[in-house]
Order: sequence, then C-alpha cells, then structure tokens
Amino acid sequence: MTYLANVTRREGDPKIIATGQSSLKPAERMVRNLGWFSIALGAAEIAFAPRVNEALGLRRSSSLPVVFGLREIMQGMLCLSVEKRVGAWSRVAGDALDIAVLMNALDRRNPKRENVKLALASLFAVTVVDVAVAASLRPERAKRARQNYQNRS
Repeated sequence: MTYLANVTRREGDPKIIATGQSSLKPAERMVRNLGWFSIALGAAEIAFAPRVNEALGLRRSSSLPVVFGLREIMQGMLCLSVEKRVGAWSRVAGDALDIAVLMNALDRRNPKRENVKLALASLFAVTVVDVAVAASLRPERAKRARQNYQNRS
C-alpha cells in the first residue's frame, strides 16, 4: 500500500516511508470489515436473486433477495460511515429479519428445507458476531470520563 500511495502523490509532496499502527480499535476495525462484507453480500443477493430463490425454495418471482440485498448494502455503508454503532446495530436488526423470513421457509412442503437449515445456521453464527461487535462499540459520550471542576478557581 505504501508504494501505491507514493505513486499517486504529486512531485514535491512528502513520501510515505513506513506506516504506523492503525488508529482504529479492534471493534472499529471489525465493524469496517463487516461493512465491506455487507456490501459484498448485498451485491451478491441482488446479482443472483433467482438462484437464491431457487436454492431456498422460495417463489422464483420473489423480490426478497433484491430488497434484502439493498438493505445489506445500506447497512454496509452505515458501518463504513462515522455512524459505526448505528450500522452495527442495524446489522443485528437485519439478521433478525432474515431469521424470521428463513424460519417461514422451513415449511415441511419446501423441498429445499436442508438448504434453509444451512442458511439459518450460518445466519445464527453471523448474528452472534454482529451482536458481539455492536455491544463492544460504546457511544463516544460514554467513553469520556466525567471531569470534576469543583476545586478549580
């Protein structure tokens, strides 16, 4: 990355010799990674909507994968924005919605029940990660220690 950054700099600008530690905390880095994951997953859901419907035994004309894909992309963008905490909790809410839809697809008449069970297991694992990351992000107000100015003149 250092080489790429130096190639794009103008002549006379200082060059990057080495990079230091990231200023992102582990939870913030994880939210950023989940944001990119959401965007990629949302794009895949949109691009392969008919195949997702077929794999889960949903009606071929169902637009759920497209709607859920758009939601995933928006959640990913929130995770990459300054509102990381809102983005992380929106992922948790989206996971709950996905679980509700997939539980409905567990109908005994669905010939693709095994695929739905596999999707649910994966979704539960991702939900655990989402909840852990969202819970580890604290609002900025809560991070700052309260200052005591009583003894100052």
